Amino acid sequence: MTEIFDRNLDDEVFDAIDAEVLRQQESTELIASENFVSLAVLKAQGSVMTNKYAEGYPGKRYYGGCVNVDRVEELARERLKALFHVRFVNVQPYSGSAANMAAIRSLLSPGDRIMGMSVNGGGHLTHGYSLSFSGKDYESLSYDVDRETYRLDYDAILRQAQQFKPKLIICGASAYSREIDFKKFKEIADSVGAYLMADIAHIAGLVATGYHNSPIDVCDVVTSTTHKTLRGPRGGIIMTNDEELSKKIDKNVFPGIQGGPLEHVIAAKAVAFKEDLTPEYKDYIGQVVKNAKRMSEEFSAMGYDVITGGTDNHLFMLDVLKSKNITGMKAQKVLEAVNITANRNSIPFDTQKPYITSGIRIGTPAMTTRGFQEKEFVQIAHYIDEAIRNQDDARALDAIREKVVSLNRAFPLPYRKVG
Repeated sequence: MTEIFDRNLDDEVFDAIDAEVLRQQESTELIASENFVSLAVLKAQGSVMTNKYAEGYPGKRYYGGCVNVDRVEELARERLKALFHVRFVNVQPYSGSAANMAAIRSLLSPGDRIMGMSVNGGGHLTHGYSLSFSGKDYESLSYDVDRETYRLDYDAILRQAQQFKPKLIICGASAYSREIDFKKFKEIADSVGAYLMADIAHIAGLVATGYHNSPIDVCDVVTSTTHKTLRGPRGGIIMTNDEELSKKIDKNVFPGIQGGPLEHVIAAKAVAFKEDLTPEYKDYIGQVVKNAKRMSEEFSAMGYDVITGGTDNHLFMLDVLKSKNITGMKAQKVLEAVNITANRNSIPFDTQKPYITSGIRIGTPAMTTRGFQEKEFVQIAHYIDEAIRNQDDARALDAIREKVVSLNRAFPLPYRKVG
């Protein structure tokens, strides 16, 4: 059989892909929302499933020839149900944001009130931010973390809810390092007659393996991405135990906000969910949590201000402006110069602009996939500190980069160049 695609037909694109393979191989990936998929997931997403149009759902398509994509989508749905012990799922959302839009539309009418975590506090744009659909189509109010502890203050959230009287409360975060008490959120929602939605895009892997309490039997609807800690392709999912709500969700995904589902991505989701159901995956998540805790402790020992004082999950944030008089933007660029990839991030009550920030966010899922354990994460913490201390010394940064590359090469990825 001949190769499906000859890379020489588009050298420009495949040269960039080859360069990205090398970048990933030689860099330490600390972005909390990224991970490395298996070759099986990669192969499924790059399969001929991408050729098939399949508007609708298994058994109820608007196109012919869907027998095989039906089979794969059913596998994805059943595996997801088993993974989270939930009755109804939708695996078609193109992204976490799309999943949130469909879920919110299934619960609310335009103009209804939403309460969600502020972006600076650690929430997501789709939780009511003014420039997002969630802040434009609905009346929103953000709740924040405590000014001293930077942790969720459930009593303060209750008082806000009783005054604002939202129809929906969203819990979940993209930059919050402590365990979320979904039952307390449920008590708050019930006290004002609101729906409760959990966005577990970041902690989904921890929830699935028992390293974080589950919102499935507590919240009306749960959304997530399938990358990050689930270690699958980029995409979204929606879950609920309410049959009537599940019907609304299906209609709001298609035809509400999406057309034909990306069946090649759904195939990759199915493969990832099967991997997530294994004992090896549970061990992996356990190591992710250990690594984050140990690394945050090392930063504290070196004098860094770790937001909330530590972590219960896979990520934590550093106030680098307060600790080392460097903005998040500058710190991100300095780290990239030594082949360490992290992202600048606003911290609670940040005085810097969102594009600049006072902090950086650090996550352990990706490098744990590559085999890093506590020892390696401690080593990287010291490389980060060394780079920040020598931020304007090009020779020193070159020397640090060589050490980082050497460490990364000892934990190779299974990917290879296209050519």
